[in-house]
Formats: sequence, C-alpha cells, structure tokens
Amino acid sequence: MNDLERMRHSCAHVMAEAVVSLFPEAKLGIGPPIDEGFYYDFDLPRPLTQEDLKAIEERMAEIIKKNAPFIQSSMPSAEARKFFEARNQPYKVELIDDLGEDEVGIYQQNNFIDLCRGPHVESTGKIGPFKLLNVAGAYWRGDEHRPMLQRIYATAFPTQAELDAHLLKLEEAARRDHRKLGRELDLFSFSEEVGPGLVLWHPKGGRMRTVIEDYWRKIHERSGYEAVFTPNITRRQLFETSGHLNFFRESIFPGMELDNQEYYVKPMSCPFHIQIYKSQLRSYRDLPVRLGELANVYRYERAGVLHGLLRVRGFTQDDAHIFCRPDQVYDEILGVIDLTLEILGAFGFSSFQVFLSTRPEKAMGGPELWDAAEGHLRRALEERHLPYEIDAGGGAFYGPKIDLKIRDALGRYWQCTTVQFDWNMPERFDLTYIAEDGKAHRPYMVHRAIFGSMERFMGVLIEHFAGAFPVWIAPIQARLLPIADRHIPFCDAVVQRLRQAGIRTDVDARSERVNYKIREAQLQKIPYMLVVGDREVAGDLVSVRLRSGENLGQKTIDEFARLARQVIESRSLELVAG
Repeated sequence: MNDLERMRHSCAHVMAEAVVSLFPEAKLGIGPPIDEGFYYDFDLPRPLTQEDLKAIEERMAEIIKKNAPFIQSSMPSAEARKFFEARNQPYKVELIDDLGEDEVGIYQQNNFIDLCRGPHVESTGKIGPFKLLNVAGAYWRGDEHRPMLQRIYATAFPTQAELDAHLLKLEEAARRDHRKLGRELDLFSFSEEVGPGLVLWHPKGGRMRTVIEDYWRKIHERSGYEAVFTPNITRRQLFETSGHLNFFRESIFPGMELDNQEYYVKPMSCPFHIQIYKSQLRSYRDLPVRLGELANVYRYERAGVLHGLLRVRGFTQDDAHIFCRPDQVYDEILGVIDLTLEILGAFGFSSFQVFLSTRPEKAMGGPELWDAAEGHLRRALEERHLPYEIDAGGGAFYGPKIDLKIRDALGRYWQCTTVQFDWNMPERFDLTYIAEDGKAHRPYMVHRAIFGSMERFMGVLIEHFAGAFPVWIAPIQARLLPIADRHIPFCDAVVQRLRQAGIRTDVDARSERVNYKIREAQLQKIPYMLVVGDREVAGDLVSVRLRSGENLGQKTIDEFARLARQVIESRSLELVAG
C-alpha cells in the first residue's frame, strides 16, 4: 500500500468513526482504499441524505483536527470475536470467523476501534483534504442474497489543489456518463420487464452499431478471417469438454432441459469455433485458419456489479480464434497487434496500457512451452514498439496473454483487446492437422478480441466523445432545418439525395423557430445542420452549420455531399477534412 492509499485508508476509518458518532446503532462493514478514493459500507437504520453526508464531513473534520494517533495492536481472535459481538457488529464477527487466524489486527483512533491489519498514517492530522462523493447500495460481500448496505464513496488527496482538480474531473465524467447520454441521444435503454443487464438498442444506437460492425467485418475479411455464425445454446457436453462448466460455472446461466438433454446459453464462442475447425481434416497447408464472429453471449453477472453498457449480462463479443502451426505463431501475433492498432486508431485511440501476463503457479504445459509462447508475445510487442508491463503469474493456466487498455479523453484506461495463447482446448478437443511428415500434430490456438464487447466499447465511445461522435459513426450525420413549412418539400427531396450519397440525414419539420431547431440539433450532437429558406430553395442550396457553432455558409447540395463524403470516407475525427 503506497502513501496515498494509506492516507485514504486512514480517512475511511475516520469516516467510520464519524458515522458511528452520529448513528450509534450503525453496523460496520469494510472500508478499503480503491482507485482514486475509498469507501466504507454501513448497515444503518435509515437511508442517508445529502444533509447526512454534510454532517459526516463536518464530524470528520473535527476528528482530523484532533490529530489523534492511529494505534496498532493485535487481539486473540476469540477475544476479538467477543469484543465485536458485544458491540453488535455482526459483520466484523463474520470477518474474524472467515480469517481463521489465532490473532487479528486492531486499530484505534480516539475511542473508535476497528478490525484492520493496516497500515495507516501516524495520526488523523496527517490526512489531507477529503470529500464525500455519494452513497450507493452494496450487498454485503457482493452477494445479492446478503443484506444491502449503504456504501459511502469518498476521496482524499495530499493537497487541496489535487482534490479540486479531481472533483472537476468527476464533474466532467458525470457530464459524459454514457447512461445519461444514452437516454438524451436515444441510443439504448434497459427495461425491468426484459431484465437487468440486457440492453435494448434503439434505432440510433442500432445505426452506430451497424456502422462499426460493418467496418469490423470488412477489415477482418481483408485480413484473412472467415466469418462464422454459431448457435446461442448448446448441449452440456460441449462445455464439459471445454472445461467451462468446471472453471466458469458461476458465470454461466442455469441450464435448461430440452429433449431429455441439458442445454446452456452461450457464454463464449471458442468451443463452437473448435467444432468448425474439427468439421474436416486439416493439412499444414490449410493453416492458419482464422475464424471470426460477432457473437451474442450471455454471462451471469451479479446485480450489484451491473453498470450501464460497461457491465452487462448479454453482450456481443468480437470473438476470433486462430488455429496455426508453431512456426506461424509469431506472425499471427504480429498480425493481431497490427489489426488492433488499425481498428482502434480509426476511433482516435492511440494511447494504451499494455500488460503481458505470464505463467501462473498452476499451469498446463512445460516451462519450455511457456517460455516460447511468452517469447513470441514479448518479441511482437517490442517489434511494434509497444511499451508493456509484466503481470507476473497473471496468465491463465492454459497460456500467457496480452491485455491492452485504451486511454480515453479523461485519461482513464479501459480494458479492450486480449490476445490469449491456448494449448488446453486443442488438447481437450484432440485438435490435429496433418504435417509434412504425414503425421497428426497439435495446432496452437490463439483467442483474441479487439473491442472486447460491443456494449462496453460503445459505452467507452459515448463517454470518450461525450456523445459528439466522429461523422463516420454518428447516427444522424446531417439534419435539414426548414425555416418555414413551405420549405419542407425541398428538404424532403434533399434528404433523399443525401441518403443516396450515403449520408445519414433527416429533417426537423416541426413548427418551431429555426434557432430553436439549431439548438436542438446541437444538443443531439448532429455534425451538420443544413438550414433552408427561400434563397436556398431558389438556388438548390443549403446553409451549412457545424455542431461546433461554425457557419460554413451556403453550398450546393453536391458541394456539401462531397464535403461530408470526404470526412466520412477518411474516418476523420474533424468535421471538415483538412
């Protein structure tokens, strides 16, 4: 735990002391530091309000001002259990029981005593400026069958300037929240009748997805991938052979019985692609075989972790699997990296965090196999000049992997691309190819996803661009704005001409002032607003305004179409090509 984490952890204890002083009947959960802050979970007699948060902050300030030391000690577990039981702290008692240790760590400041192994700062006075952010529900230990607690999220920094900068960043993040923008831009929704974590894509969101998926298909076809489609359910036997029922069961939806057989909905595509590979005898000349699918998959995520598009139960994975000979592995990895950089670059992403996850303690295959696979991944990253960090022991038991995170406009990193070696499934499914020696050999298998999932990637795009998408993926690229009703027939005709030119266009035919229509189009982040009045109708023109507020003046329909097509075809991030 670094110095900042230690300070935030100490601030969490101060927050707990303040809550207990205001709510003596409070039952305490846990209070760890997290990225950019900390939280503490409480079981309280009533829901907290904003006034409560203000009161808690004031009491925390008083505690910090006292500069009370954090005193570390230990206590026999049996004694600690009695101590917390006597104070009606059942969650602490449960934690002590689960630890199963002879002694447990205790920290005290003032008269507040908490179960904790630390570390902490020397005293409450060493805690820097802090802010309570919000309250959210959180199931005890993440289990929806356990009590729902109130989680207070907060943050602390060494200086007021750092705290102020962070709070500004949070304000900007709230403005960009994809759930808020998804409603405002009419891209997607969720329905209680359908179920949590299951996305309903509206027409505008559907247009965006179609454009992105068509681009994905086109570039994969160019790169030698074959498009495949696989069922959304399968018999139990397939996932038993793959090992998913043993290693992944908690994330698989319960099975269903059909024709006296147990079936499961698809949580991933690899076993299906393996069946396609196995459907015919493969020669060394046939390899590599690259199979790609935009696959609908379903995974059971607990209700407490669902979060808009970023964490869902049903999603579309841009899944692909490469079956290749050992001598082809390095070139295939390079090809995946090149494809990743090209695809993500088309959306303006150029700053990444890259991790190479290496052999864990329990691993399938000998050290020589792992060393060779890790060597291929290292060499490919280095050849493409991609700095990376080692995630020691972070590989799956069946092979090492590369994880790539993209950096968004707020400097946040999002997990995106994964390139995963696998010699487990080729073994489990007895995959072979006939080599030059006429004998059956085992191919290597590479799992890879570039977007990760369409839902998550779309959520990231919405927040990265704050809904103001590049023209090539914008749901509506141009909107005709007639000044009066008599201009509507001309606008309808222009819409058809622009659609024929491949520009997604509509018309705002409402009886509203044109300035109101312009403002509405700007709020909808539409790239081009085409104002039409008497002069435009007479001259077969449109007056072009950009969502940025810039006025490009009058242009013929063909001139505007050329301008827009140039931006769209180049996948420019600008509204006017340079």
